[in-house]
Amino acid sequence: MGTTYPTKPNLDLLNERKAFDETKAGVKGLVDAGINNIPSFFRHQPDKYQKSNNTNHAVPVIDLVDIIDNKQDPSAHQGTVDRIKEACETWGFFQVVNHGIPLSVLEELKDGVKSFYEMDAEVKKGLYTRDQGKSFIYNSNFDIYSSPALNWRDTFMCYLAPDTPNPQDFPIVCRDILLEYGKHMMNLGTLLFELLSEALGLNPNHLKEMNCAEGLIALCHYYPPCPQPELTVGTTKHSDNDFLTVLLQDHIGGLQVLYQDKWIDIKPVPGALIVNVGDLLQLITNDRFKSVEHRVLANRVGPRISVACFFSTGVRSSSKLYGPIKELLSEDNPPKYREITVAEYVAYFNAKGLDGTSALTHYRI
Repeated sequence: MGTTYPTKPNLDLLNERKAFDETKAGVKGLVDAGINNIPSFFRHQPDKYQKSNNTNHAVPVIDLVDIIDNKQDPSAHQGTVDRIKEACETWGFFQVVNHGIPLSVLEELKDGVKSFYEMDAEVKKGLYTRDQGKSFIYNSNFDIYSSPALNWRDTFMCYLAPDTPNPQDFPIVCRDILLEYGKHMMNLGTLLFELLSEALGLNPNHLKEMNCAEGLIALCHYYPPCPQPELTVGTTKHSDNDFLTVLLQDHIGGLQVLYQDKWIDIKPVPGALIVNVGDLLQLITNDRFKSVEHRVLANRVGPRISVACFFSTGVRSSSKLYGPIKELLSEDNPPKYREITVAEYVAYFNAKGLDGTSALTHYRI
């Protein structure tokens, strides 16, 4: 028997969701049809956390210029590592600038993702699928049949590593830029895992040798304008089911991080990428680095485009077990989690859906 979750929708609601799913047109299809009232299954319960009015609270912005340019300045390098350490221990989030990925690549990626969603609706329907075995998966709400309420967004997901994708699996409008961005992202991810290893007091190659940077999955989101944004959300409160996420967001904003029980806006910084600790990194660091909950608000303006790159092998099978890193443990700091495989964690996370609770608690000792 699988685990049951009390918040799952009843049969009538499931039928409504099934009808929406079978249109294969996503949330964009609703907007294109000119709806003024959002369907009931997109309506969320009010969130208990307030938005922070403290303008002093902002996610740290970390400049990687000295690291990227390889200036060999030990004090500058250590300063960057210290800032990353503090960000991962307190916020679980930071933004990076001068990260080495050209601005033109970031702009071309946002344009490519937007072009996919604005393709002819019939062509796009042919790509709509819930088959987890595919390299390119386009649909609306991965947890459509399990979450308490749906999110106001459509998504396509593609695997970029460790296996080199077959270009034919990707739509031509965004094929080349996705493959190019994947190469840039693997380079940046390798660098970030080196800095994170140092921030933990470990050898720079430690996390890389644990294969934390082995898999790369791109989640390309399209948040259409919403006629009733106060009734729904773009993405429910959640933490990420990976080791590390590197997010490109456009100028519209709406991403918020939960910090000291208040929602803090992560304001778009031109050319910056947002980095956040995932659940698996919190698990292997034994809670030293925090995988923090975040959400995306719905908005009357749009579409909002974002691309989240997940460092994870996802549901693709691997027998490698991950538990708290031995070098970080002591008598005073025993392991807080049992060992699991990445695929097991992701499968549990996906089955649970974005229900506002953390999947990590399931694996606590």
